[in-house]
Amino acid sequence: MYRPRKYVKDEIEFVFPFIQEHPFATFIVEGSSLMATHIPVLIEGDHKKWKLYSHIANHNKQRESLKNGAEALVIFHGPQAYISSSWYQEKDISTWDYSAVHLNAKIRLQTPQELGVSLEKLVARFESSQQQPLLYGDIPEKMLQEHLPLITGFWLDPYKVEGIAKLHQSYPRHDVENVIEKLENSENPMDRKLAKEMRRENKL
Repeated sequence: MYRPRKYVKDEIEFVFPFIQEHPFATFIVEGSSLMATHIPVLIEGDHKKWKLYSHIANHNKQRESLKNGAEALVIFHGPQAYISSSWYQEKDISTWDYSAVHLNAKIRLQTPQELGVSLEKLVARFESSQQQPLLYGDIPEKMLQEHLPLITGFWLDPYKVEGIAKLHQSYPRHDVENVIEKLENSENPMDRKLAKEMRRENKL
């Protein structure tokens, strides 16, 4: 990933919560050709020792490349937005601000028991905020028996992690403040989320 030095964010204090907050990832493996699938990828462990897990459908062509020891690239995407140079006090070049984490990992296939535990955690993560959550244990057993054989779960053991946060660091303060104001007044919720991250990064 191309990363100017001022935007590099490799610290685990950035990477770990970033993955937790943006779990819907682009999962890439190389088989007969490069292939990508968009799936939720969750993190397990703590800042010192952690791994990732997910699953894909068996009828997904990418399943053919899902083998123990195979390499994967996982991309986690943060908020992004076009930044118009018309927002600056002086003429400049328009740009795009964004944040992301790229993670290279080795694949380990899960046992059926590990898959079940992983699915229980995944459902709990996203159902817990619902008014009437439907947790994994509430799913009819017959339905689980029919669907579990149709998916494959896997672990991802990371060996290279690269983070980036291009959030107008080093720009004149008045321009950064004006960019944030424009984004905060946008009707696009992603723009407003990016503005929040820009405030935090630039301590405004």
